[in-house]
Amino acid sequence: MAKPHRRMVWQIFPPFLAIVLIALAMVCWLFIRSTHTFFLDQTRHNLEIRARLVLTQVTERLPTGSQSGIKELFRQLGKETGTRLTLIAQDGLVIADSEEDPRRMDNHRNRPEVATALQGGIGVATRLSNTLQQEMMYVAIPVGSNEQALGCLRTSLPLLHIKQTLDRILTQILFSALATALLAALASLWVARRLSRPLEEMKRGAERFAEGDFAHRLPDYRGEEFDVLAGAMNQMADQLDERIRTIVRQRNEQEAVLACMVEGVLAIDKQETILRFNQAASSLLNLDPHAAGRRVREVLRKPDLLQFIDRSLSSQTPVEQHVTLMMDGQQRSLQAHGTPLRDARGREIGALLVFNDITRLQRLENIRKDFVANVSHELKTPITAIKGSVETLIDGALNDAEHGQRFLAIIARQSDRLNAIIDDLLALSRIEQGEEREGIERQQASVPEIVQAALQACRIKADQRDISLELETPEQQMWFVNPRLLEQALVNLVDNAIKYSAQGQKVLVVIESNDEMLQIRVRDWGTGIAQEHLPRLFERFYRVDKARSRHLGGTGLGLAIVKHIVQAHHGHISVDSRPGDGSTFTITIPSNDKRSLPHIF
Repeated sequence: MAKPHRRMVWQIFPPFLAIVLIALAMVCWLFIRSTHTFFLDQTRHNLEIRARLVLTQVTERLPTGSQSGIKELFRQLGKETGTRLTLIAQDGLVIADSEEDPRRMDNHRNRPEVATALQGGIGVATRLSNTLQQEMMYVAIPVGSNEQALGCLRTSLPLLHIKQTLDRILTQILFSALATALLAALASLWVARRLSRPLEEMKRGAERFAEGDFAHRLPDYRGEEFDVLAGAMNQMADQLDERIRTIVRQRNEQEAVLACMVEGVLAIDKQETILRFNQAASSLLNLDPHAAGRRVREVLRKPDLLQFIDRSLSSQTPVEQHVTLMMDGQQRSLQAHGTPLRDARGREIGALLVFNDITRLQRLENIRKDFVANVSHELKTPITAIKGSVETLIDGALNDAEHGQRFLAIIARQSDRLNAIIDDLLALSRIEQGEEREGIERQQASVPEIVQAALQACRIKADQRDISLELETPEQQMWFVNPRLLEQALVNLVDNAIKYSAQGQKVLVVIESNDEMLQIRVRDWGTGIAQEHLPRLFERFYRVDKARSRHLGGTGLGLAIVKHIVQAHHGHISVDSRPGDGSTFTITIPSNDKRSLPHIF
């Protein structure tokens, strides 16, 4: 469990205060001890002086005076000096005492101060008096010659008045110490706050730097260390701001590049954890936008793709593989490239995968192959018929008027078919070229008039099959279109509707529009088209019923031409059909667009 953090002032103040209090306590203790020692030494010195003064008088009277006179003298001197006086003989017996009857007093030979004095020294002792039941200080000096002490004279004072004096001094010292401690605490707090305030300001400044506020600046401080530190932090903020701006700019550039790439980019580490991917990779691989940080096998369930990822991680060189995926029931083809991913030190940390969606390219390649095969087949059929007829005529049918006319009719009919196929191919090519130049020339024209012109062009064929052509439209509808191309598209649709309708039926053209789009629907009640043919219906040379289509004279390019004409108008075409119920082709052109480009026809 992490310890709670304390403010800097409370980390500085207690040590400062503790140092001051410890120093103050030591000074007080030394002072009290010195005072106590001083008073004891002074008392001992006074007792020694008094003993020597009394000794002078005792020495004068001791040879001639009686014992009772000496006792009286001791009482008088003790009363005048306020000192207890005791005269002790060589054998330890008390001869006289200023406060007690010597006869009731014990032998004092073993008392420390007496023993020292009887040996010729000055004895000093402090202890509890058995007689007075008080703590006393005793000072004893020898009586007699230096060679032989005849006894000793002892002076003593109770230590009660010394203790009282020391207690008064101690009380004063304690009050002074408390006042000093209070002042020291305030001074320590002031110093601590003075030292911690710049640090707290720097801490708040560092927090603002961490939040990204690099415009904030720390002020100048009086202390050299703080000023240098604040300057270093301001410089650090400038450098961080510049570096972060550079990183953000580079990241935005990378994000823009990745976002604009049509290729999917996926970066993974050695543990198969997704590091990063772009929007294209999310779309191509059906990845969750929040898949970063998860393992690949958690979000991708495609065996071919996982196998390629394993190859990329295990290979030291770039790898390439074609990957086929099933997405939403549709097959998607990807060209995958994998290369080792290295860090700044050159160590391999994973793999970088790039995916190109080649589904459309493959589909176009398949369409191209089908187109080549179909156009070859479509051209070969009339050419074969023409060649066969010519060979037959050469072999002698030319001399037979009846058979010659029949083979010449075949040649003429197949030549017309070849011409129609070539005309449609050229028209389709011109339309595609116009789309590549981003548009066709358009003008404001009456849509009903264009539809009427298309119906009029198909009227003869409709009358031959007793099929009525009907139009439902507003009285006038103006739209920006290319009238010639739109009429061609409608002719193709109406012609197809007539071909695949039974005799006596009708073909209905409906025009509808609003502010956003124009719709033209061509409806027939003919044979209809099965659902499996609808996705490929607008491909070149694609036929639902090849035999019947050729019999009816179709080239297989009509609907492809219609699709490209509509796309040139920035619109689209759709079909709704069911076998036996007929078909409805709907052309949708967006709102009036006055943009135009040079005419291509």
